[in-house]
Amino acid sequence: MADEGLRPIIVKRIKKGGGGHHGGAWKIAYADFVTAMMAFFLLMWLLGSTAKGDLNGIAEYFKTPLKVAMAGGSGSGDANTVLPGGGKDLTRQEGQLRKGENEVVNKRSVRAAQAELEKAERQRLDELKKRIETAIDSSPTLKQFKNQLLIDITSEGLRIQIVDEKNRPMFALASAQLQPYTREILREIGKTLNDVPNKISLSGHTDATPYSSGEKGYSNWELSADRANASRRELISGGMDESKVLRVVGLSSAVLLDKEDPFNPINRRISIIVMNKKAEELVQNGGSSSLDVTSDSDVKDGLSEQPAKN
Repeated sequence: MADEGLRPIIVKRIKKGGGGHHGGAWKIAYADFVTAMMAFFLLMWLLGSTAKGDLNGIAEYFKTPLKVAMAGGSGSGDANTVLPGGGKDLTRQEGQLRKGENEVVNKRSVRAAQAELEKAERQRLDELKKRIETAIDSSPTLKQFKNQLLIDITSEGLRIQIVDEKNRPMFALASAQLQPYTREILREIGKTLNDVPNKISLSGHTDATPYSSGEKGYSNWELSADRANASRRELISGGMDESKVLRVVGLSSAVLLDKEDPFNPINRRISIIVMNKKAEELVQNGGSSSLDVTSDSDVKDGLSEQPAKN
């Protein structure tokens, strides 16, 4: 009996588990299941309500999402959607394009930008024309040669023509040696040509009077080219940047100013064209151009005071 008082007392404690079906863990799993089912049914409803074009667009987006995002096309709104993205037209997302329409919009934007550039370039050439005319009127020396200067705007740019007069030729007879007043005219023009970034085309022209040796030796072709190159040197001496010259050509009597009289002194001329961008690109790409082609109406309008015969 005395030993029983010394026995240790053992206390058994039973730990309760998760509570079986009475616990709360199942509620979290059920909530996840309901959320997944709701998302699934929402997806099925969207797929069932989406037009075929939109389905193709969605498929295209997941194939090449970056291409669609950058370039548009069938993956960026090829058909009306049941969930319009806003804008004035609620049946179609504003700013989205059908496949192929983005190319049309890009072409229109390029044309609009090109038109603006051409307009600005035309304004620059008009201003240059006025400055040259003002310089001629304000210079007593140049003013007396005003009848020999033809300045107009053509489809290629600003054209400045210096023509011969019966008693006042630009060059020595059958030579590329410039007369002193011709040097002064060219140098005065050269001062103003740096005001625009456009390139320059120079061409020399003669009348139809042939050399005694004919076309086999030194002919009007060589003479017209030499005169054009001599004019180039004087423009540079006047201050024009030599890098502005894009072309120097001799055209002999191939492009007459007075087509009715090939021997008229006014057919002997130097033509300076401040080319627009379109003409520059045409020359740089090796294409042909209608530079220096003058109509008969220009002869009548611009040279009414010129002598008709030698």
